[in-house]
Amino acid sequence: MSIYIHIPFCQNICSYCDFCKFYYNEKWVDNYLSALEKEIKSNYKGEVVETIYIGGGTPTVLNINQLERLLKLTNLFNKNKIEFTVETNIDLSLEKIKLLNKYGVNRISIGVQTVNPKYLKFLNRNHTKEDVVNLINLLKKLDFNINVDLIYAIPGETLEELNEDLDFILSLDVNHISTYSLIIEPHTKLYIDNVSNIDEDLDYEMYKLINKKLENYHHYEISNFAKKNYESKHNLVYWNNLNYYGFGLGASGYIDNIRYDNTRSYNNYINGKYTLEKHELDLNEIISNEFILGLRKIDGIDVNNFYNKYNMDITSIDVVKQLLKGKQLILTDKLKINPKYIYISNTILVNFIDLKI
Repeated sequence: MSIYIHIPFCQNICSYCDFCKFYYNEKWVDNYLSALEKEIKSNYKGEVVETIYIGGGTPTVLNINQLERLLKLTNLFNKNKIEFTVETNIDLSLEKIKLLNKYGVNRISIGVQTVNPKYLKFLNRNHTKEDVVNLINLLKKLDFNINVDLIYAIPGETLEELNEDLDFILSLDVNHISTYSLIIEPHTKLYIDNVSNIDEDLDYEMYKLINKKLENYHHYEISNFAKKNYESKHNLVYWNNLNYYGFGLGASGYIDNIRYDNTRSYNNYINGKYTLEKHELDLNEIISNEFILGLRKIDGIDVNNFYNKYNMDITSIDVVKQLLKGKQLILTDKLKINPKYIYISNTILVNFIDLKI
């Protein structure tokens, strides 16, 4: 079992974020943490926990007392040796690092995004290369497993500028790198400001550059690269279509074939109205998700595991037959997307929506 905890507070409102709308307010945080504790106690059934991921927002924006209160909540879970990840920005203090270490956090995901001053300003960030290096070195001394997030395809960005960011991130020698193409979504600040997505051809060239530069890492999921044995165990829970709890405002979970989404209303949440909607999946929906999630992995879906799960030959499914025939999918002991089509994987995954077995 895995746990995701959402902390929707941030020290600055990211220009590309459509959800984190809470400026830091001590009373709001205190009320939120109280509601979060009640939700966990109400809904967690005592299963053994293998991974915990606290994201947001920026969990480490909480003051030291609130951060400790948050971390203490993880003692409610039945856990032993786990992968325990917390997201942070660059301005993580030594005091907070020691606190994370004290409560068993062993993996830090850092929102570096870019170190180009022009695009840092565009993304409403203000760290420097030196800040990043200092934080990484400090975390390494304390034996944290480190992920770095990179955002590319920022409007105006060139291949040369992306290459500089990649060279810098490679110089950090971290265990895991996540790369995300910036998509301007409707209703976001950038969309309202009439900022447009970059040209698709340039986006593709950037994607190819990333794959080439990170070729010594294991490209194990569309957006994720890891050194051997450092793949994110928590994220693999999602892509392997396994159960996980989602706690907090706007979190989602998947338990016993039921997918649920929590409310995005702060007032409803602190008043105990945690869940917005639940949906019990039928077999068609479960298998549909197995494909949509599992084919995000570069190595794809294990054929034997699929048979053991569903008592079904994966090649007996009509859409699989069609995609194999068209060479969009490849079959060995795994069913996976043809590497030629990874960049446009969504055009393949969409075939598994509303799947009928």
